[in-house]
Amino acid sequence: MSDSLIDPADPPERQAEKLREIAEVLMRRVEQATDDGGAAYAQFRRAVLLEDQVRARTRDLEHALDLLNESNARLAEANRATETARADLANAIETLQEGFALFDQSDHLVLFNSRFVMQMPDVRDRLCPGLRFHDYVEAVSRSRYLTLPEGETPEIWASRRRARHRDNPHTVINISLLGHRWVQVSDHRTEDGKTVILQTDITDIMRSERRERSRMLDDQARLVRATLDHINQGVCIFDSAHRLVGWNRKVGAMLSIPVAQFRLGADFDRLFGQLAADRALRFDIAPTELLDWVHHTDRRPPLRFGLGRGETLMLDVLAEEMPDRGFVISVSDITAERRAAGALAEAKAHFEQRALARTLALEDALSVAERANASKSRFVAAASHDLLQPLSAARLYVSSIAEDATLPAHREVLGRAETALESVEQILEALLDISTLDSGQAAVAPGPVPLRELYTRLQTDFAPHAALKGLELRVLPRDLTLRTDPGYIRRILQNLVSNAIRYTGCGRVLVGARRQGQSLRLEVWDTGPGIAEEDQEAIFREFHRLNARASASEGMGLGLAIVERACARLGHPLGLWSRPGHGSGFFVTVPLGETAAPKPAPKAPAAEPSPGLVALLIEADPEIRRALPMLVGKWGVDVIDVADIDEALTLLAEIDLKPDAALIEHRHGAQTGPGHGLGALSLIETRYGPIPACIVSAERSPDLAAACRARGAELLTKPLSPAALRAFFAEIAQRERT
Repeated sequence: MSDSLIDPADPPERQAEKLREIAEVLMRRVEQATDDGGAAYAQFRRAVLLEDQVRARTRDLEHALDLLNESNARLAEANRATETARADLANAIETLQEGFALFDQSDHLVLFNSRFVMQMPDVRDRLCPGLRFHDYVEAVSRSRYLTLPEGETPEIWASRRRARHRDNPHTVINISLLGHRWVQVSDHRTEDGKTVILQTDITDIMRSERRERSRMLDDQARLVRATLDHINQGVCIFDSAHRLVGWNRKVGAMLSIPVAQFRLGADFDRLFGQLAADRALRFDIAPTELLDWVHHTDRRPPLRFGLGRGETLMLDVLAEEMPDRGFVISVSDITAERRAAGALAEAKAHFEQRALARTLALEDALSVAERANASKSRFVAAASHDLLQPLSAARLYVSSIAEDATLPAHREVLGRAETALESVEQILEALLDISTLDSGQAAVAPGPVPLRELYTRLQTDFAPHAALKGLELRVLPRDLTLRTDPGYIRRILQNLVSNAIRYTGCGRVLVGARRQGQSLRLEVWDTGPGIAEEDQEAIFREFHRLNARASASEGMGLGLAIVERACARLGHPLGLWSRPGHGSGFFVTVPLGETAAPKPAPKAPAAEPSPGLVALLIEADPEIRRALPMLVGKWGVDVIDVADIDEALTLLAEIDLKPDAALIEHRHGAQTGPGHGLGALSLIETRYGPIPACIVSAERSPDLAAACRARGAELLTKPLSPAALRAFFAEIAQRERT
């Protein structure tokens, strides 16, 4: 009955309570029974027996309950011990001097310390329990702190790393990091299939000289001993157990320690105790500080301090740790240096006043030189501008006469005159460049410059000049983009190629480029006479030519001076190689840039100017006002020439005429105002509406060019090019036809 009423799954306390309830019920039934046949007694007897069984079962249950409570107490104690052991393990791996990580049998991260991948912050941020070994290797391969071997990609590195981990139970690899640092990574497979990874910083070992793998031979030991004995410093070498393993004789003499005290294996503490007992010796640090440094368990930084004995001896002591935890102590006698420093301090005090006076004098001289240089630059700019005015008129006169010349002799004379004028123009432009660069006002605007377009233009410009001299000009373009100022780099290369053609009598001129990392070295080679080493610096000076007999039409020695100044202004290194009798090579190193957007296709050549065009010319120079109408009149263009904007507006109002085009002078050095240049153009367009315009100026500033582009006006620089004028009027004629 009790078996059916008691559920074995109930807790022992519940089972005992049920048995007590059953016994009480049976006892009541026995007491209330009235059966005369002795049934009550039988029931009572059974109840007594049942009560005994209940007591026995209760005792058993209570004993089981005690055992269960004891087991629970032991389990709780085991859990506390487990947590304590886990905390102790975490603290233990945290005290390691190496990076530590543990992966389980399925290659998932279990635990790690703070030094693990501490050299890679971008990987460390991803570490967390449960991270797969595959993901850990992938993160390391993509770290920006990892330095991969040349030609190896992150994918290849990660694949090799995983393969070594998979195939070898014990693996050791060295990893190169950014900043010339190294880490050694060791994988160790445990018996139960887990993986322990240790990371050790071996930067100091890799940076130091390769140490010998075996003991030194006797002759090498003698060589080291001789070296130590012949250097000016006293040296003591101690191993990781602080035992003396090497020394020289000078250290005993400097520290006044008997030679007998120096023996192989002598303890540092004993030697230092004898040294510290010398009361005549002064330390500039506490002696205990050196002892603490020697017995320090972590890595020891270099320790430097001074020792002194009266005024007769001053020593400089340096203690440095070795990779094997040993250390070296070197002692230098700096008595003479200290005395010299004292004498130097006295001399410094003595000469300070004289130096101050000399500095003031030099500052005055520098100020005078700077004013003179600025005056020179302003003079050159002004003189060049004044010369460009009559030169421009001369070119227009010659061009107008050349179209009427029919005799070959006349054409030859006019051709030579035009060549001479071009030479003068080149010299003036060079002077202006020199003046601008020297004044420091040269504005540079770096941007993408396609190398192929630059070299193609050089080929087009200089191929005829090379052919006239019988030279072979080879230009090797490449599809790369430079980042530099397009105007200055073109002028630099033009001067270098022109110089090479000018001084090369026979052979060839080669223009190429070599890639050097993120830069490109632009090269110009020739087979000319070469330049002697003593002349290689002088060729970059103004007006210096190695061939002094060359005529002015072949240059005034300004080309290389401009090249040197322009390269310095742009920050492009300039190099030269030359060998007399074999030729020369000039090199300009320019950084690479991003590929520029493709330029629109060039416009088709414009037609000839149409007769009947009326152009307004505003020009203060009377010679240009006479020469330009003579030239453009032969193309059928009528010119209304005036000296200023007021005269122009008055004349146009009188004849009631809107001109087809306008050529307006912009005065050099003046601001854009209402009286000239773009200011005058604005006044005309306010009255007559938009007019095709061309600004004429001797000024070559980038600001003026940008202002003209913004207004949609062309800019022609003096001296005026007849071809450019013809193209300007031809384009206007073509617009009218369309």
